[in-house]
Amino acid sequence: MIGSERVQNLFAPALAEKKALMLHRCQVALHRDASMRAYHVPGRIEVLGKHTDYAGGRSMVAATEQGLILEAAPRTDRLIRITSLDLAATIEFQMHPELQPSKGSWANYPMTVARRVAQNFPGDLRGVEIAITSDLPPAAGLSSSSALVVAIFLAIADANDLWSRDAFRRNIKSIEDLAGYLGTTENGQNFGDLVGDRGVGTFGGSQDHTAIISGERDRLKVYKYCPVKLEQAIALPARWTFAIASSGVVAEKTGSAMEKYNLVSQRASSIVELWRKQTGRTDLTLHDAISSAADASARIESMLQTQDLRDRFRQFITESNKIVPRAASAIASEDTALLGTLVDESQHLAETLLGNQTPETSFLARCARELGAVAASAFGAGFGGSVWALVDLHEHPDFPTRWSQQYELSNPASSANPAFFTTRPAAGACRIVTD
Repeated sequence: MIGSERVQNLFAPALAEKKALMLHRCQVALHRDASMRAYHVPGRIEVLGKHTDYAGGRSMVAATEQGLILEAAPRTDRLIRITSLDLAATIEFQMHPELQPSKGSWANYPMTVARRVAQNFPGDLRGVEIAITSDLPPAAGLSSSSALVVAIFLAIADANDLWSRDAFRRNIKSIEDLAGYLGTTENGQNFGDLVGDRGVGTFGGSQDHTAIISGERDRLKVYKYCPVKLEQAIALPARWTFAIASSGVVAEKTGSAMEKYNLVSQRASSIVELWRKQTGRTDLTLHDAISSAADASARIESMLQTQDLRDRFRQFITESNKIVPRAASAIASEDTALLGTLVDESQHLAETLLGNQTPETSFLARCARELGAVAASAFGAGFGGSVWALVDLHEHPDFPTRWSQQYELSNPASSANPAFFTTRPAAGACRIVTD
């Protein structure tokens, strides 16, 4: 279901050397033996498609060169023990269908995966020993949490050969299906006859998992969701690079941040519920409702009596049906003016209609454009997190430094630990071949 690569084939020489050192740290922590498997699981950039996936819309995504490195060794019992080398912390728990995940902790994600696997694939299951490290900023909107979900699932799946089980083969027939299933593992929904559970507590979609698993070097991908379907793959022009600014404003989906995130999701669901009630239809997602008839969009808008629902509807339909497909064409034709205008519109809609931006992310997007970026936008769940800027480093070789300096000079109140780095679209999650 996923491939295998050598580190030297995945990354440029300097980055490959860094990844090899990360891998060595994990190997030392687990006293490497022949039974162990190694993995690289990237983060993701949501280029466009803010809060569209769980509503059945489309987004444009890419995997990052930065990500998680882990080594995993199968056990003979059902114990899962995970050591985070970055946190200098170890958690352990039994893989069991009644496992109670630790809410508000990073342990929530691997425990939720283990619980769902135990429920969906009953019978003999083997635990795993895992050592993990990362060069992906945590809680920065780069989907480090979903990367952890993918990583733990892959380790458990390989240790138990879930790929060959009837329940797996019956429900998961493609890489897109796997991404969809892992999305439901996180949000708690059913996937086919694989029954869902509580998830991690946030109602998101499968965009992150799709980008993380399906990423390709130097290519952006447009997907539609519910179910996951690849619509288009676009080569990113060689002269462009993504500069990423992690604002330092934590974008965790816990506590009040979880409530804000879920409120944005619930508004999309409320529109669909209102549509179903007034029309008698059974459309499952907002995209399905909009696509059900030529006049459906106008009819839906006329039903919305509150400003928050009207704003959410306008943002969704503009982002999913206009901005994403037109931006894909602009990238393919290297139309920088059109691309910049479309991305500026997406950022404006996030600030004014979604309401999920902070002063820091808005400043970073605006500043990037002023410094010469082709386009720039905040991405991810919002309420903090990161901003991407598409730049030509031959024309602006000092862009990351100048961007970082301008951010420091702006002195935003919550930018205690910002991070700036660059990436091209990268390969998706894979096993690492070691000698």
